[in-house]
Parts: sequence; C-alpha cells; structure tokens
Amino acid sequence: MHVQINTANNIEGREALAQSIESDVRQRLSRFEARLTRIEVHVGDENGERSEGDDKRCVIEARPAGLAPVTVSEQAGSIDQATAGALQKLSTALDRTFGKLTDRKGH
Repeated sequence: MHVQINTANNIEGREALAQSIESDVRQRLSRFEARLTRIEVHVGDENGERSEGDDKRCVIEARPAGLAPVTVSEQAGSIDQATAGALQKLSTALDRTFGKLTDRKGH
C-alpha cells in the first residue's frame, strides 16, 4: 500500500506532519493493507493565517484493488483532529465497501 501525503504550503512543519500522518494512516488502515493499492491524504488550512473555528481540512482517497476509489473528508480545529476524523470515516467506509463484497446472498 503506497501512502502519499500532500500538505498545503501554509502548513508549518510539513515534513514532520507528513511522517506523523503516514504513521497514523498505516496503523489505522493496516487491516486493509492487502486490499488497498494507494492512499492519498490532502491536508490544509482553509482560512490561512486566520484561525476561525474548524478551518483545518483533511481529505483521504483510498484506492481498493479493482474497485472505485473511496473518498472522505473532515474539517476540524486542528490537523490532527481532522486527520483522525477522516481516518475514522474512511475505516467505516472501507468496512462497508468490503463487507458488501463478502455479504452478498449466495456467496
């Protein structure tokens, strides 16, 4: 599973943040690793220098082998919260996607 992290230019500590996010992604999605070919994570600050509420955004796109991509997003007060929320949503979406494949009648 290839993990690609994209951060906006206005994010401080981009390298350390990217490493932290990649570690979180690999840990949280490890049970799907054999079924995913690529994960793309996009994080950014929607309001730039202004700090107004939930202005940090995380979008994650997972590409399951042989299936359509699954995309989720989350906005929160910090990058860590946005990433954690998006990973939770993605885990649920992948459970649903892979569950539908194995829970078909007659299979």
